[in-house]
Amino acid sequence: MTQVELRFDQASRDSRTHTNLSAIRRDKTGLWVAGDETATIEHLTWTGDHFGAQRGFRLADFVDLPADPDAEADIEGLARHDGHLWAIGSHSLKRRRVKTTRNPDKGIRRLATVLREENRFVLVRLPLDAATNSPAKGAIMSGRTENLAYHLRDDPHLAPFLALPGKDNGLDIEGIAVTRHGVHLGLRGPVLRGWAVVLEIHPEVDGARMRLRRPYRKHFLDLGGLGVRDMCPFGDDLLLLTGPSMDLDGPVRLVRWNPRTQRDLVDDLQVLAELPYGEGCDHPEGLTLLPDGRVMVVYDSPSPARMTEHGVYADIVTI
Repeated sequence: MTQVELRFDQASRDSRTHTNLSAIRRDKTGLWVAGDETATIEHLTWTGDHFGAQRGFRLADFVDLPADPDAEADIEGLARHDGHLWAIGSHSLKRRRVKTTRNPDKGIRRLATVLREENRFVLVRLPLDAATNSPAKGAIMSGRTENLAYHLRDDPHLAPFLALPGKDNGLDIEGIAVTRHGVHLGLRGPVLRGWAVVLEIHPEVDGARMRLRRPYRKHFLDLGGLGVRDMCPFGDDLLLLTGPSMDLDGPVRLVRWNPRTQRDLVDDLQVLAELPYGEGCDHPEGLTLLPDGRVMVVYDSPSPARMTEHGVYADIVTI
């Protein structure tokens, strides 16, 4: 395993984007990356010895976000297909953290507080200018009666988990892969008695809006109790980054899956690699396939050893 540096500008480092990386996708111009605590997408270009020359794009400049334009969108997955850049929010609720145990009563009250942030409930598709590789005005699926979670409100498997925060095994979308066969969304949670879920959808664009006009399909994958943390096209298959659904450190694996199989209950998946992870740090969150067949992995909560003066190291994994 080798490493490559991702460098970010001062504004992104001040907002801690480089320590909250949750999504990555390569194209011929470089890398698209996103952190899960902003409403922006960044583009990094290969400079010869690192990825840098960062360009940042606010989602609110291209679509109408449902909440404050600068409020966190919790972007957990990016995809690049047919001249478009896709981004998916987690669609998850959030339970407040216990920041200290010095005031137990306050900590207990915080644990009882569950927040819904509307910018998390978005699916975005942006056309990319071929000359500049910059986004243009695009389409969004969002709103109380249009977001993906709303379409799951009567689902016999997933509806019971919509009221749970993502870190409590509630609904938590953390990966997207777009191919000519459709849009696949990997769920970190819920995991149902060890089975992870991937949703297959076929959204239709109507001006500035996207809508589901066809039924979604559910795929159940035996990942040994793990959920999907990211996914990307891998030839005619999909490569899944898998990890715990709850707030745990590991294990983390790369798994190969053929989504075109007629089976929606799959228990014979191929594990391609076991990935390292830290204790309370270095949580693998995003992956993308490189031209030479290796895989780049980025991490949330990077350890001090992963930090650089201008950014962080990503891992390059041979599979």
